[in-house]
Amino acid sequence: MFCVRKKDFYWLAAGILLIAANLRLPITMMPPILPWLKSELGLATSMGGLLTTIPLLIFSILSPLIANWGVKKGNAQVLLITLTILALGSYLRVIPNQWILIGATILVGIGISGGNVLLPAVIQEYFPHKTVILTSLYTFMMGFVASIGTGVAAPLTKAANLGTSIAVISGFSLLALGVWFLVVHKLPQTAQKQAGLKKGHTFALLHYRLTWMITFFFGAQSLLYYSMLTWLPVYWSDTGFSTTTSGLLATIFQLSGMPLSLLTPIIARKKSGMYFISCLMGGGFGLGAILLLMFQHNFVLNLFIAVLLGVAAGASFSMCVVFFQRKTSSIVETAQISGLAQSFGYLLAACGPVLSGLINSWTNAWWPVLVIYLIIALLMGFDGILITNHQPLKTNESTL
Repeated sequence: MFCVRKKDFYWLAAGILLIAANLRLPITMMPPILPWLKSELGLATSMGGLLTTIPLLIFSILSPLIANWGVKKGNAQVLLITLTILALGSYLRVIPNQWILIGATILVGIGISGGNVLLPAVIQEYFPHKTVILTSLYTFMMGFVASIGTGVAAPLTKAANLGTSIAVISGFSLLALGVWFLVVHKLPQTAQKQAGLKKGHTFALLHYRLTWMITFFFGAQSLLYYSMLTWLPVYWSDTGFSTTTSGLLATIFQLSGMPLSLLTPIIARKKSGMYFISCLMGGGFGLGAILLLMFQHNFVLNLFIAVLLGVAAGASFSMCVVFFQRKTSSIVETAQISGLAQSFGYLLAACGPVLSGLINSWTNAWWPVLVIYLIIALLMGFDGILITNHQPLKTNESTL
């Protein structure tokens, strides 16, 4: 690993944070403007759900492939290519045609996949002594900008028009691309490519028990987050809260995770901190599911529940990044295990909201869904403790 030159430090850090700002924003900005997409583009309700599902499926398919690509061509260079695809897809969505919109969404999914998989490795590669602070800022920026985009998308569309709203919010992708283009050619070359080729293919890591433990952890938190993001507003409306109140609680759910996104990598520097975060995540999601069943009509208690679930969600993704970095022995392994975990994890995330809706429709009740969330949360917390106890991957040793 090489430290980046001091004069390029701030530009590279800015590029990393701007890429992070684009890892959820292009997805979370779309649901609030669905009414305009339906009225102006004639987008069917069923097609509207694809705008969230398509990127998750793309993440699942491409994550391990992008990890291998980063090993062969360099993480920073591959990020430049995927950022270009992201910017192209973002601005193609301005064109008022539903089929172009679907195609552009595929490009957006490809673009985001690069940042999802490679950013943890880039931080470890060029900031080996500042991994904790950069990881904290990267995970915080990802959620914070996504929350802002969710909040401003509908008002901006109402004040201007659909195309203007998409173009303005998509400006983050152009800004990230511009900064990354300036710094990528100044980065020092590393021995990553040669080391990566000696380590073998990403899928070789599937022979290691720790890989599956981290993969389940990532998949469980992804399923819980995206399922709750999709269905909590509906649940609160079904239990008697107004649409406005349900939206407020859903917004609080997203925003309350921001402090833990920032603090988790710092807390998790020590083993005791990793134990604490694992218990906080499993306990937070699990207790939140129980309280949702018990207190369905009390606004104050549901406000507390939204905060509790948000804290667990905010800590969960950051903890995944910590595991990617702390439970691997090289930059190559970090990218590879990130790719594998996200491949299987986002497949679960894509299925979670759909299965939650189907179970609710079949049973005409929310309690079976919440009980399943409770079980997944407890398994995830226990898995986090096991991962914390496990030694980092050493791929030159015998299969575990």
